[in-house]
Amino acid sequence: MVRDRLAAADDAPYSAALSAVTQSGPKRLQLMEGRVNLNAPFTGRTTETTDEYTEDVVITRQKVYRRASGTHGVWQEFPASVAKGGIPADRLPRYVRLMLGHSASVHRGSEPLRVSAHLTPKDIESVDRTVGRNLRPATAIDAEAWINDEGRVVRVRQKIHFASGPDIETTLTLTDFKSSVPVNAPVAS
Repeated sequence: MVRDRLAAADDAPYSAALSAVTQSGPKRLQLMEGRVNLNAPFTGRTTETTDEYTEDVVITRQKVYRRASGTHGVWQEFPASVAKGGIPADRLPRYVRLMLGHSASVHRGSEPLRVSAHLTPKDIESVDRTVGRNLRPATAIDAEAWINDEGRVVRVRQKIHFASGPDIETTLTLTDFKSSVPVNAPVAS
């Protein structure tokens, strides 16, 4: 059923509103909100907020640009791989297929359809090398994904376990699907 939904999904590029929350226990570590393009090179515009800072972020095919929200002037520039965290957001259908290949549980009766699996960083590396490497300090990842009736992954949650230190949970939610949006390198203002 999950494979059928993924196979039936429209493969045209589109954009989605993104909300990603990373927390440790009840403490929120980071909130990322914005709009990103999917089914195409992962690009978009987001705002990242932690206790220490709030930054505007522009993700292009080659570079990621960051600067403190509300400021003007020079953007810090990084390779695009910096935009990758612990969830392969630009490869979500492959990520769900990976879960299915690792004794995933399909929770029937829920809509969107929920899939869950127990993964390792090495498993995730087979979908996205950079994301898998970012997760290397982890011992295991309990992953869940929700797939809507159009075959789009609309939510991913990972509980990341470590040998020493508290677990970290990341939840990525995608909503408000529309046509892809143009994203260009920002200019200093």
